Amino acid sequence: QQEEMVKHLAAFEQLKADYEALLYNFEHNQRKPPPTSKNSSQPPSRDQKSSRPKHHGRRRKHGPPEGHEKHERQLVADPDQVVELHPQRCHTCQTDLSQAERQLVKVNQITELPPVSARVIEVRQYEVHCPHCRQPKRATPPAGLEMERSFGARLEATVVYYRQEQHMSYQRTQEALQELNGVTISQGGIDQIMQRAGRSAQNQLPAIQAEVTKSPVIHSDETGCRVNGDNWWEWVFCSPHAVLHRIRHNRSVDVIQEVMGKSSAEVWVSDCHAAQLKAPAQERQLCMAHQYRNLQALVEAHPKLLWPKEMQALFKYAIGLHHKRQNLSPEDFKQRVTRVERICDRLLNRPNAPPEIGKLLRRYIKHRQSLFVFLHRTDVEPTNNVAEQALRPSVIHRKVTNGFRSGWGAEAYAAIASVIHTAERSGVHAFHAIQSLFGTPALPLQVGGE
Repeated sequence: QQEEMVKHLAAFEQLKADYEALLYNFEHNQRKPPPTSKNSSQPPSRDQKSSRPKHHGRRRKHGPPEGHEKHERQLVADPDQVVELHPQRCHTCQTDLSQAERQLVKVNQITELPPVSARVIEVRQYEVHCPHCRQPKRATPPAGLEMERSFGARLEATVVYYRQEQHMSYQRTQEALQELNGVTISQGGIDQIMQRAGRSAQNQLPAIQAEVTKSPVIHSDETGCRVNGDNWWEWVFCSPHAVLHRIRHNRSVDVIQEVMGKSSAEVWVSDCHAAQLKAPAQERQLCMAHQYRNLQALVEAHPKLLWPKEMQALFKYAIGLHHKRQNLSPEDFKQRVTRVERICDRLLNRPNAPPEIGKLLRRYIKHRQSLFVFLHRTDVEPTNNVAEQALRPSVIHRKVTNGFRSGWGAEAYAAIASVIHTAERSGVHAFHAIQSLFGTPALPLQVGGE
């Protein structure tokens, strides 16, 4: 009977332990906040949109605040056309006013687009036989009027601009060209133009890659994309003067090795993805924006914990110190950096840390030397916004078009994006960068040739 009581008691203790574990897991899951763009890497577009708040009392008036300085559109110094409005006859007594003294009372400028229709240029190439050597000779067409062309460089650039920068489908590109310019073009013609742009852009990739890999500081990030119904990854590598896009079927360090080759960066700026942490670099800078959001998730899940709030405050102060560097003396700035490093060491020295902070605590201890590199170098930013902004158009393109229907389409998109974003680093607009892929425009017309 005593043995039976011991068995029942052991079973009761086990049941009690299981119940307490179940209760703890339930309470823990109840406290865990839903992921948002403020506490995770989830994009803002996936956040839960709250209903319009109810306004108690008077609603704030739309528009600029009281006392705001008025801003008006600046008049163009040399307008293309001037319309004079002179009163000719008095509407009250019918007196002739054509010779009366005039006074200018108001000037208004209206900006309008003229009707733009495509021009068709017919190139007629003639052949003659030389009376001396008896060889047939043909005149060489000037740049932009090559006999192999069906569309001019500016029209082809417009097609690529619609597809690449404005994320328009083949059908919408057809409709825009027809409605705005009177151009009839098939989807196959659009496809051929995109392929030519991709091949031309790929010829520039070695120079862009060389510019990226020789940079002391490289920002890198990756995002998902769809290629022929499969999940692929678009990578981006950014330097101050060049941006390289690559679309590959994997998210491993092989892509980084393919790009970097035997080169190595002084500082690699990225998130904590395992492949990024294996990139060849002397130092690494973890993206502080990612770390701040991860800490925010911990704050929302466990509001009574002090450690994540302290780490957030420290990261925020360090980022602000980075932006105020120019306003501080070198001695003052160095003292503040030393203070940041000392506080960080104190916050990471938690022998009996609660299990809730264990994951982030272990991460920051492991990557302690990668937290504040931006405070010791002027050419390093605290966040990876450079790479994320370079990928943002690709994310929009993915959501609008649902991805690429072929591998060559993905490669062409990445190559063209590399050319555009690299040109923008030098102040060249996207359309002009695209137009450079197709050579000289046919208009204004250049006649002549040998």
